[in-house]
Amino acid sequence: MFFGGRGGNLRGFGVLMAATIGVPLYVCGGGTIPLLMAWLESGMSMGAAAAFMITGPATKITNLGALKIVLGLKNYIWYLVFVVFLRC
Repeated sequence: MFFGGRGGNLRGFGVLMAATIGVPLYVCGGGTIPLLMAWLESGMSMGAAAAFMITGPATKITNLGALKIVLGLKNYIWYLVFVVFLRC
């Protein structure tokens, strides 16, 4: 499996890769479950699966627009910093 087999002993590499792929490849919750089940059976770690599931909705453009309105600019920027740098 691409997420589990690469990186050797670097366990965090699979999580980082899954989170990075989860940003542009947003999949709805119903579509994520069968995809993740196949990846988990192929050797994907639970941490990488969680990272993939979290980053998609957290970076969806419509959600980001709504969060900017609700949170205000300062808190919105903190949210973006948190999602980008602490997602793994």
